[in-house]
Amino acid sequence: MLPSSENMSEVELVEVAKPEDNEKNERCSQPLGEDELIRNEFNIWIFLKRNAFVILTMAGVAVGIGLGFALRHVNMSKRDIAYLTFPGELLLRILQMMVLPLVVSSLIAGISNVDRKDFGKIGLRTLIYYLVTTVIAAFTGIFLAVLIQPGKSSRHTSESSPTETQTVHSLDAFLDLIRNMFPSNLVEACFRKFLTVNPSSNSSGNTTNTPRAGTSDGINVVGLLVFSIAFGLILSSMGSEGKPLRDLFNCMNKAIMRLVSIAIWYSPVGIIFLLAGQVLKMTDAAEIGRDVGMYTLTVITGLMIHGCVTLPLIYLIVTRKNPLRFYGGILQALSTAFGTSSSSATLPVTLRCMEENLKMDKQVTSFMLPVGATMNMDGAALYEAVAALFIAQVNDMDFNFEQIIVLSLVVTAASTGSPGIPQAGMVTMMIVLSSTGLPTEDISLLLMVDWILDRLRTATNVLGDCFGVGVVQHLSRHELQTSSHSETNLVLEENPPSKSISIKME
Repeated sequence: MLPSSENMSEVELVEVAKPEDNEKNERCSQPLGEDELIRNEFNIWIFLKRNAFVILTMAGVAVGIGLGFALRHVNMSKRDIAYLTFPGELLLRILQMMVLPLVVSSLIAGISNVDRKDFGKIGLRTLIYYLVTTVIAAFTGIFLAVLIQPGKSSRHTSESSPTETQTVHSLDAFLDLIRNMFPSNLVEACFRKFLTVNPSSNSSGNTTNTPRAGTSDGINVVGLLVFSIAFGLILSSMGSEGKPLRDLFNCMNKAIMRLVSIAIWYSPVGIIFLLAGQVLKMTDAAEIGRDVGMYTLTVITGLMIHGCVTLPLIYLIVTRKNPLRFYGGILQALSTAFGTSSSSATLPVTLRCMEENLKMDKQVTSFMLPVGATMNMDGAALYEAVAALFIAQVNDMDFNFEQIIVLSLVVTAASTGSPGIPQAGMVTMMIVLSSTGLPTEDISLLLMVDWILDRLRTATNVLGDCFGVGVVQHLSRHELQTSSHSETNLVLEENPPSKSISIKME
């Protein structure tokens, strides 16, 4: 009887305990559901906070286009349109204000921090790779823009610009570029550049083709780029003596980066009024929309060709390895670059992907990737080349072969000094437009779709950096082996084997 009573008591205890357990489970399930709701709301808030600039930019584009179409029914004079676009004019002036300190501080800080010991054969191969891929990207964009001609059928927005460019011969423009590379006065280069002027052939005479030296307003960006590169190289070779000045430019670069990051938040407001004014000025809205769509398609096609054909082909020819495996190791870095729209912010993820996933040498990654985040901008070079020719086509300005060569050099130089932060392409785009004599106010056409193209070209920039590490490491494998052997010899000298072991071996 005792065992049966014990069994009964156990059964009773179990039966009594079941509803309590159910109540506890129900109580526990309720807060779990609330936690999930709170977690989802928190994730949505984080998403909105991270993508606030993109959302505001898209909203600014939509509001600006809507405002422009709403005001088309009102007969506004040119003065009224100028008043309406005043906030957008402030945006352009802010971008132009950032050009000089941004380019100079970014280039000097980036080049001066390169260690002279690392700047041997590996550094030379790195610079050659960066230069070659950037030039290829620029010519890819130029070829597609000339072939597709996305802005050829648009309206005439400027009558004075074509005549101004026709007065300067192509050879003179090329020589002016070389002259501007070596400005006679650095202070003057901050607001003026050299320009060869050919007198107009109004009067009948034999001296119509005699060129004369002149100047044009605007920053001599090419001369400042050459000086900044030379100055950075000298600073990097000075060692400890140049450290105070290197620290100054590093601090200045960080301060300018923060200033740009703050000032760029005004761009959604400026975009609203720039686009509204642009819609009011244009005669055929559908035609402009089609041209902007063709421009976007041209840039995306160029980025796809460069990222999926040119860079893998260079990697395959040099290393004789499968580039698809390379893509698999850097997918996280590419997705981070697309999400953050910043090659500098993607740098830690890129380093981890290259060193852990693809087992790249840390000597190469620690040198190439930080330099590439500042100097190697393949996507930016392609984008700027297409954008410059698009604006030229919109204004019925035909570029001949020599002017295209000059454009490619300007694009390569401007993209080299482009900082790896979001929306910095707008600043460097102002450099290209002002250097090639194109109207800067038409940048509002580019701002409509820049929020998506900025992410795509950032991913292309990071992809070029990663393929560069693979190419340079393969070409420098002998130097890396000798350096690793010397490191092991140093370790053996510091920790020599014990004498007892050597006697036993003998």
